[in-house]
Amino acid sequence: MEWEGWMRQALALAERGRGSVEPNPLVGAVVLDAAGQFAGEGWHQRFGGPHAEVFALAAAGERARGGTLIVTLEPCCHHGKTPPCTTAIRNAGISRVVAAMSDPFPKVAGGGLAQLRAAGIAVDVGVCEAEARQLNAPYLKLLHTGRPWVHAKWAMSLDGKIATRTGHSQWISGPAARQIVHELRGRMDAILVGRGTVVADDPLLTARPPGPRVAARVVVSASGQLPDQCRLRQTVREAPVIIYTAQPHRLAGWAADGAEIVAIQQPDGFVDAILADLGQRRFTNVLVEGGAGLLGAVCDAAAADEFHVFIAPKVIGGQAALSPVAGTGCATVADALALERWHVQPVGPDLYLHGFTPRCAASA
Repeated sequence: MEWEGWMRQALALAERGRGSVEPNPLVGAVVLDAAGQFAGEGWHQRFGGPHAEVFALAAAGERARGGTLIVTLEPCCHHGKTPPCTTAIRNAGISRVVAAMSDPFPKVAGGGLAQLRAAGIAVDVGVCEAEARQLNAPYLKLLHTGRPWVHAKWAMSLDGKIATRTGHSQWISGPAARQIVHELRGRMDAILVGRGTVVADDPLLTARPPGPRVAARVVVSASGQLPDQCRLRQTVREAPVIIYTAQPHRLAGWAADGAEIVAIQQPDGFVDAILADLGQRRFTNVLVEGGAGLLGAVCDAAAADEFHVFIAPKVIGGQAALSPVAGTGCATVADALALERWHVQPVGPDLYLHGFTPRCAASA
C-alpha cells in the first residue's frame, strides 16, 4: 500500500512520546505536500501539550495546502487541553487524511473522521492498524477495561531462583540489566512490590537517573506490618507511596509521614481491586517487581500483559531458594502461560526476555 512506509515513519515518531504523554495516546504524524513529497512531521511530546498533527502541520507550513496528513490515530474533534486537531487540519488546507485507526475515546470515536469528511477532506483508515494498536495497547486497555497495562518483571538465575536460601538477592543481574529496569521505571505510573520485598531488600523503587515520569511506589501488605525504618518511608515526600492493606490502622505512622493508605479486602480479588483503583487514578502502565507472592497472585489472576525477565548465567541451587512466581500456578504444563511476540537479547552477561501474553499479542 502506498501509505505504509510513511505510516511506519509516523509510528516511529509516536514512540518518542512513550512515558511523557500518558494517559493520552502515543501519536505521530507526517505531512506530504500536494506532489507527495515529505513536508513535515511531528509527535505528541507531553501530556497537555500540542498534538502530533499540530507539530507536523506547523513544520510543513504552506506546503501542507493540498497535501496529505498521515497520522497514527484519528484526529481529535473536541476541546480538551488543546483545541481540536480537525480544525487545524481544515485550516491548513489538507486534502487527504490517512489514519491508522479510529480513536475509541468517547469524545472522538469516529467524530473526528466524520468532521473531516463533512469538510470535503478524503479520509482513509486502517493503514498499519495492527501496528498502531500494538503501539497504544496500554491506552486502549485503560480505555476499554478501566485497568492499567501490567508489566511483570524479575531477575533470576539460570536455575530459576530470585534469591538464595538465606534470602540474599543483590545482585543476580548485572549493571546493564539493572539499567534497563531503571529505564522501565522511568516511564511507569506505579511500581508494585509486596511486603516481603520491602523487608528483604529495602528498595527505593525510583528511576536512576530519573525518566519522564515519577512513579508512585506501591506496597501490598495484607497484614499492614511494614518496617518502621526503611527507605520508602524516609523518602515518602520525594515520590508518592501508596500502601494497599486489609489492616489500615496498623499504618497510622506511615500515613502521618505522607503515605496514602488504601483499605482492600483479603484474600479474594485483591489484585483486581488494586488494578481498579490504579485505573481510576488514570494510571496507564504499572510495573510489578515482586516478590514471588505478588507476582504469583498477578499471574493467577491473569492480570499481567507484558513480561520483562532477566536471566543471569549463575546457578544458585537450594530447595528453599525462591523462584520468581509463587501463587497457585497451573495444574498441567499444557495450561502454562506461553508468551507470544517475544524476543531475547543479551545485556552484558545476562539475557533479557521480553514478551506478551497471548491475548495482548493478538489484540494489542
